[in-house]
Amino acid sequence: MKGTITPGPVVLFGSGETSPSGKKIFDHTLAQIASAGTLSGLPKVALLETPAGFELNSAQVIQRVADFLKLRLQNYQPQTIVVPARKRGTPYSPDDADITAPLQWADMIFMGPGSPSYAVRQLRNSLAWHRLIASHRLGATLVLASAATIAISALSLPVYEIYKVGEDVHWKPGLDFFAPYGIPLVFIPHWNNQDGGVELDTSRCFMGRSRFASLVEILPDGIPVIGIDEKTALILDFQTGVGHVLGSGGIEILLDPKQASQANKVYKNRESFSLQEIGDFRIPEESLDLPAEVWQQAVDARSRVQDEVVPIPPKVVTDLVDLREAARERKDWQRADELRDEILELGWHIKDTPEGPVLEKVSG
Repeated sequence: MKGTITPGPVVLFGSGETSPSGKKIFDHTLAQIASAGTLSGLPKVALLETPAGFELNSAQVIQRVADFLKLRLQNYQPQTIVVPARKRGTPYSPDDADITAPLQWADMIFMGPGSPSYAVRQLRNSLAWHRLIASHRLGATLVLASAATIAISALSLPVYEIYKVGEDVHWKPGLDFFAPYGIPLVFIPHWNNQDGGVELDTSRCFMGRSRFASLVEILPDGIPVIGIDEKTALILDFQTGVGHVLGSGGIEILLDPKQASQANKVYKNRESFSLQEIGDFRIPEESLDLPAEVWQQAVDARSRVQDEVVPIPPKVVTDLVDLREAARERKDWQRADELRDEILELGWHIKDTPEGPVLEKVSG
């Protein structure tokens, strides 16, 4: 099976992926996935830990996002799995086939907080990165926030090195996700940040306007910059060729950042635009930039999952699960056991795990 290239949407957060605004954006995203059809009934969400892999609490950082999705978007019953691809040369390597396997059959892949520079260093030409690209081109939705939004740029902004360490302004090579689509792009989240108050300009991802102007001066010609406000997302839909803006702010497109006289394009919440406005976008006809075996493995993995039939529990069952969880929280074990038996009578076995209750259809 060769696999048809039908890229899923790319959702780019300016910040606030676990805020109320973020919930609305994830709600829109999961609704689109449900409308298009998941691989196996319930949406499978893989959360790639890599950008935060250098932090001692990286597992907790990404788990907070997983918990947010399960709690705040429970209507979609997302099946979340963390992909702990933290650092090359360790047991949690982005090149480990078993660790990165969930990326191959995910309906949605999330990557977010951490360091852009670290993410680029660990992911460039890694198995995790290649599997992420393959799944996206086969239809998976890609959701990026914070460090990941910067890392996929043609040139990555080294935020911490400049803002925290005090290095001179410079760019670093990024993962250049959009190069195969015909155009290099630079993304700047936290575009309208105001953490510095009246004393310090922290817009343009904590660079401030004056320092960002210096960054623009050393930016190679022909690379558009897209600034994304906080608590806002830019959704790029390749199938319709349209970009959508959702959230409390907007985006600003600098087609030629060095030309101050050129009017930038600004789009606010719920406004849309053609992707051709930011360059000659095209969908790649082949995936020759990926290792052939990685592409075929992704095609085969997604085909196998599509063939699986995963039963979806009815609302009456999930409501009983919620009641049982409430009983367990108040230590009413007798009521919890009664509810478990009611769930079993309806044909479902409930299994308690550290991540929460899991329902399994009783065979026969």
